[in-house]
Amino acid sequence: MKIIFLFFGILICSLLMTSCNSETNEQRISEITANERIIINGNPTPEEILANDKDADIFLIGDVVYKNAEDIEWVRELDLTLGEKSGEIREITNISSEFESYTATKLPIGTVIYTPVESKGPIKIVFIDNKEIRYLGMIEG
Repeated sequence: MKIIFLFFGILICSLLMTSCNSETNEQRISEITANERIIINGNPTPEEILANDKDADIFLIGDVVYKNAEDIEWVRELDLTLGEKSGEIREITNISSEFESYTATKLPIGTVIYTPVESKGPIKIVFIDNKEIRYLGMIEG
């Protein structure tokens, strides 16, 4: 009998605690100013990246945006072996709503994208004028 009362007591307490929060998600969202962003689980989109840097050197493969990593020391220092061809750039645009897989902001159409044989992270390699350029996948995690 005591177990039944204990069970119902815990159940009632749980219900009271969850129902006491009267603030809705809409109220919380409306309190966030226009300059603040809500981070939702998922990878950054071209729209988010271009909103922060309109001149970003990026391309999209699937749902992963790859950003030029020439200024990231640890990416530059990786000893990478060129792997298989991942694809090539099909479109160029700075308009985020026009981004599809293999669309870039700066890389020319036809630029071949390679995946390193072994890498520590989502890295792609391209060659422009015989110069290797590494791109880092912007993965939320």
